[in-house]
Amino acid sequence: MPIRLPGLAPLMLAATLAVLGGLIVLPLGVVFSEAFAKGLSAYLATFDDPDAQAAIKLTLLVAAIAVPLNAVFGLAAAWAIAKFEFRGKSALMAVIDLPFSMSPVVSGLVWVLLFGAQGWFGGWLRDHDIKIVFDVSGIVLATMTVTFPFVARELIPLMQDQGTDEEAAAVTLGAGGFTTFRAITLPNVKWALLYGVLICNARAMGEFGAVSVVSGHIRGLTDTMPLQVEVLYNDYNFVAAFAIASLLAGLALVTLVLKTGLEWRFADQLARGARH
Repeated sequence: MPIRLPGLAPLMLAATLAVLGGLIVLPLGVVFSEAFAKGLSAYLATFDDPDAQAAIKLTLLVAAIAVPLNAVFGLAAAWAIAKFEFRGKSALMAVIDLPFSMSPVVSGLVWVLLFGAQGWFGGWLRDHDIKIVFDVSGIVLATMTVTFPFVARELIPLMQDQGTDEEAAAVTLGAGGFTTFRAITLPNVKWALLYGVLICNARAMGEFGAVSVVSGHIRGLTDTMPLQVEVLYNDYNFVAAFAIASLLAGLALVTLVLKTGLEWRFADQLARGARH
């Protein structure tokens, strides 16, 4: 039951709105204001630049590869952790949470130490003409490293709360493992899965630190949108920098709208589960 403290609720609400306004709404307004500072034509001209187009395409490509792979991993990991008992479950959960506590720059550096020219496998990769660092494959690996907990962490609590009664009943009636997963487990977590994928995608497109380490900042080849913003800003091309940033901000707003819609559906699903 909500606690009623006369006079305190409006104060807390005002403080919350002030913080949100200062830390989120105001910077977001500045981004769009600076992006259109020289008019719509200058804004649109930013996206005619081949380097900007390459950065946008690369960002979408990396997200299109990393997010589905992380969705598959997160679903499998959550299913194993929530539905089965095995040695090392706590260790697996700790590893899944590791990117939350580790700097993205360190995540990128790990791949450089492994696959860079002077890394552990650098010589073998060079001899076989395989390139990972300063290439799209390295950017995908770095992005996957910092985003793989999101789907799993959305699914694990829900699957644990749902228990294993329905799956056990299906197995008792003769259903196989894949059939049980497809007909029982997956439908019960579909909204949480979509929610996790959405958050994972937002982080993948906006990742800077890990990608910056492994990309090499090769214009037109390995610069994603966040890196392109940095390049343009350092070149004092402020309108173009804020134009690319406004595209990222627009994607973030779309993500927020979809996230809110999924939260409503997810809440309905949890309410139905509680009633049953």
